[in-house]
Amino acid sequence: MACHICSSWRKPLNTAESLRSQFLLDPAIAFLNHGSFGACPLPVFEDYQRWQRELERQPVEFLGRRADERLDAARARLAAYIGASADDLIFVPNVTFAINLVARSLALQPGDEVLATDHEYGAMDYLWEFICARTGAHYRRQRLTPPFLSADEVVEALWRGVTPRTRAIFVSHITSPTALILPVSAICRRARAAGILTIVDGAHAPGHVPLDLAALDADFYAGNCHKWLCAPKGSGFLYARRDHHRWLEPLVISWGWLPEASFVTRNQWQGTRDLAAFLAVPAAIDFQAERDWADVRARCHDLARAARERLASLTSLEPIVADSPDWFGQMVTAPLPPCDAEAVKNQLYDQYRVEVPLVIWNGRPHIRLSFQGYNTPDDLERLLTGLRALL
Repeated sequence: MACHICSSWRKPLNTAESLRSQFLLDPAIAFLNHGSFGACPLPVFEDYQRWQRELERQPVEFLGRRADERLDAARARLAAYIGASADDLIFVPNVTFAINLVARSLALQPGDEVLATDHEYGAMDYLWEFICARTGAHYRRQRLTPPFLSADEVVEALWRGVTPRTRAIFVSHITSPTALILPVSAICRRARAAGILTIVDGAHAPGHVPLDLAALDADFYAGNCHKWLCAPKGSGFLYARRDHHRWLEPLVISWGWLPEASFVTRNQWQGTRDLAAFLAVPAAIDFQAERDWADVRARCHDLARAARERLASLTSLEPIVADSPDWFGQMVTAPLPPCDAEAVKNQLYDQYRVEVPLVIWNGRPHIRLSFQGYNTPDDLERLLTGLRALL
């Protein structure tokens, strides 16, 4: 009877209070920037450190004899989670690494075009400008002006940038500056019909939105596990359709490089490195599964909805996208009136202890809020208090 009474009073594992105690974040900070680098909960971090200790206990056993089988097992868990075959998946430190691998393998010719949107992550803009400058190709950024009424409207707006020279379309699943969920499935479907490669930046997607890469059918999809899936820093993946494996060139040539080697074998061994972040990805998947993460995501989306409404009321500026989970999830971007974005960001942190990014997008200041399971309405109130004073 005592056990039954105790269990009936046990607090749910996925409340904001319970989850806050599981993360290593500074409790003095209202942390509204999970989207930048993520945050790793204690049970996952402990699993990560367990792998590191095991490596140091017997480095030859770990790296020389057991690394492949352990990476294969972790990759199989991740593949099942994102709806892909493990043979089409490799671990990488981050999405930047993955997109570099694809971009540097493309045999672009002078006059070829790579088409993107004006919502892409700035570092990836730099990459494509670099690659195109070296090859004589052109990087085109098609303007997508929100709010959008439908997925078809987005696809049509993007397609106005397609020309007979378009070789590849590069697009974010969830955009970094504007936090929009783009209709990548529809984009990939139309691109495949036109014979155009699709390269999807899914940095913010794993753990944030459900994934089924087989159904999505992108040619390449790169994701971070250390953001919304809450795995340790330095854990990401690259998915490639099997018909592209043969021409993808590893960024690091090592013992896995053999003409007959598989996509995985060519990329998995890169010399001595710490594999612990990759091996801890299954622990992150388990952590969220044990806490009914669909419910956590829904609660965080409600906070994001409240935030955009409160910000619109404060600034008298309309939200940039319709109020629907089809367009935004746990992360939302809102326009701000003219201001010194860097100064406001610094003052929010220094004076109000709020960690949140302000970005300049298309020449105007915006604020991007990330809500993870540990966030509460009090975090939003602290932000609003600071903005009322600073703006």
